Amino acid sequence: MAGTAGSGGGAGAGGGADVRHSAGPWTGAAGAAEALRTHLGQVRPEFAAAHAGLAGGTEGLAVADVLRTVRTSWERRIDTAAGECGSLAGSLRAVAKDLGESDTAVRAALAGVGTGAGLGSGLVSGLGFGGGR
Repeated sequence: MAGTAGSGGGAGAGGGADVRHSAGPWTGAAGAAEALRTHLGQVRPEFAAAHAGLAGGTEGLAVADVLRTVRTSWERRIDTAAGECGSLAGSLRAVAKDLGESDTAVRAALAGVGTGAGLGSGLVSGLGFGGGR
């Protein structure tokens, strides 16, 4: 059962033994960032379709230049946002991977602790790495 820091049952004042994590939220957030990036990729063609024929209908009007400037500005912003979403997705996946690797390393290190110095397997299971809880 996952707890939060300080919810009792842990070693020390902070109850840190109850703190647990899962890669699920990190990979879920990465998926959401990728979905947003994909959606933003569809905006340029929508802009192009919306602006098709605009030049012919507004030729000679100052508004045509203003609309082109606004469109270019929004396309840059959308491209930047899509790039940020892609970067964020990669970072979120890296966090999930790093946490999993850290768990594996800590679990391996604590496995040896459980056999020495009279600490027993209670320490390992108390930290959420054994089968005791």
